[in-house]
Amino acid sequence: MQNFDIKGYDHSLKEYIDLIRSQNSRWNMIPPQYYTQFNVKRGLRNADGTGVLAGLTSIGEVHGYVIDEGTKSPVEGKLRYRGIDVEDIVAHCRAEKRFGFEETAFLLMFGFLPSDDLLEEFKKDLAGYRNLPSEFTEDMILKAPSKNIMNKLARSVLALYSYDDNPDDISIPNLLKQSLALIARFPVLIANSYSCKRHYFDNQSLILHNPVPEYSTAQNFLHLIRPDNRFTQLEAEILDLTLMLQAEHGGGNNSAFAVHVLSSTGTDTYSAIAAAVGSLKGPKHGGANDKMMSQMNELKSNISNWEDKDEIYEYLKKILRKKAGDGKGLIYGLGHAVYTISDPRAVILKERAAYLAEQTGNTKEFALYSAVEELGPIAFKEIKGVSKPICANIDFYSGFVYGMLGIPQELFTPIFAMARIVGWCAHRIEEITTSNRIIRPAYKSAVERLQYTPIEQRKTPTMADIEASTVKDSERIKLTGAEETID
Repeated sequence: MQNFDIKGYDHSLKEYIDLIRSQNSRWNMIPPQYYTQFNVKRGLRNADGTGVLAGLTSIGEVHGYVIDEGTKSPVEGKLRYRGIDVEDIVAHCRAEKRFGFEETAFLLMFGFLPSDDLLEEFKKDLAGYRNLPSEFTEDMILKAPSKNIMNKLARSVLALYSYDDNPDDISIPNLLKQSLALIARFPVLIANSYSCKRHYFDNQSLILHNPVPEYSTAQNFLHLIRPDNRFTQLEAEILDLTLMLQAEHGGGNNSAFAVHVLSSTGTDTYSAIAAAVGSLKGPKHGGANDKMMSQMNELKSNISNWEDKDEIYEYLKKILRKKAGDGKGLIYGLGHAVYTISDPRAVILKERAAYLAEQTGNTKEFALYSAVEELGPIAFKEIKGVSKPICANIDFYSGFVYGMLGIPQELFTPIFAMARIVGWCAHRIEEITTSNRIIRPAYKSAVERLQYTPIEQRKTPTMADIEASTVKDSERIKLTGAEETID
């Protein structure tokens, strides 16, 4: 490994890259014992799995356990928007046979439930913001198609900065204007990005529709993504339900925290929201619904009898042993950072999924999902020794529901973003109005201080050099990095 040609990416360069990725040297790995030695809260999690308290919020509350005399005790999950149980919001909207996402958005943005007149005005305001700027779709979406709609959505959000006459103003009136415009435009941005993706990458006809002012957000989205504009009332009602359930989830989730972090710097709305979109794309966050669907499709293909729980159980164990699935040893859609006994969103969605399955002839597949929900925690306990409660989260049933609605898999995570934009905007306003400090956690340096080596004295690392620098479990190095610096 003496010389390598970067342009050709020859064998020597590949070998060098393999060495860099070897994960056994101080050059590219922090020894695990250091995290314990210096009490580092990896993932901003305490040792018992609870989150490190990093802020306060009045927007959303996620409740899944109680701490009783220092012991974490599981309880039934609860999700509250501005203090109101989301189950109550959903129940009242269903009983009154009306769409609830717009009411949910108003509640989260302004802090109280709107009167009928105020809600109608809010809906009209959203309808007025839905149309994209002139030539935006042609210049910003069609001219740079993307295989992944989340990436296109993030780019589109950033591009809207250029169409805003006052993009950097973070006064409350301007933040509200930008927020309402983004909430209204996300369905159109996603639908147009999807149509572009289908045309340029899937060889389908390019069909673009204009939003309908009288339609709700859910109705408009189904209208926009379907070539014939057609959808049923039941389809719109169930999509509206998923949007209500995914609109907010407290300030501690990764994408909302990203909004808080960026907003604390004083940056513009478009930069903060684009970062949240990028966060939500990740398979450990919003992208889990896409992963869940892929895993279930594999499971369906490899199980001969969907009613045989023994066969299902054995395959779940193969997934956990990393001999099936994507090799990560995870059953997507099961488990949550806060919820323990139950995820209230999943409980609500499961009930509607059962009804939709009956209407669409998918009862056998619903039974398969129910079996995986039942057997997954048992398999976790057997294979990984996990005895804590593991419940199905909203990702477990959302993909199944979207599939029954005829929504393609590449839209699952973008739909999540279409709902969560409400929570992001609310958290941005809260951060700017209530905090005056930039969010900056401390990191310690985990390397020894070294002298500069003149270039004539350097050599290309060999495997022996890598092995010689291996960190021993018993080793401790004195950390010299300062905990605080001036930003």
